[in-house]
Amino acid sequence: MIWPGMGDPSKRKKTLKYLIMTAIVGIGVAAASSGIQVVLNQDNPLKVCINDRDTRFVVTATLEVYVDKQKYPIPAQVGFKEGCQRSLYTLSNDGTIYAAWTEEYPFEIGHFLWMWEFPLRDMQESKSKIFMNGKESADFIRTPLVDGAHYRAEFISKAYDEFQDRDFAPPK
Repeated sequence: MIWPGMGDPSKRKKTLKYLIMTAIVGIGVAAASSGIQVVLNQDNPLKVCINDRDTRFVVTATLEVYVDKQKYPIPAQVGFKEGCQRSLYTLSNDGTIYAAWTEEYPFEIGHFLWMWEFPLRDMQESKSKIFMNGKESADFIRTPLVDGAHYRAEFISKAYDEFQDRDFAPPK
């Protein structure tokens, strides 16, 4: 089979030249984009390791997470991967979370959930709530992390059967 633009030798040469130039431009743009991202993110506290940094700004808070009215455990060592300690982390599974950076930074609960890789996309945001020191936050996952505060996150998953809360069946 002869591909379009490949039959006539002069057209074949022009087509191959065009394809090679397009590939070079595409590779160049991808390499430049990657390089720019590395430069721009070298001081982003959500994307870099803090192992070799002097972290003077440290926030400690507690967090309880409930999914479908069941306590969801927060694992130890969130934020530690392959020798890299991230700016949001846990040391144990007791619900204490830490945020550390070289200067004051507006950390949010959502940043920790992202770092933890919590399945937020599987939750119904309209029915989920975040409480800070017992009061519901209007900011939801954008609730700022405050030193010494206690947070309670209540999520309802998309797969949750709401009717089990209303039926008259005996308890399971």
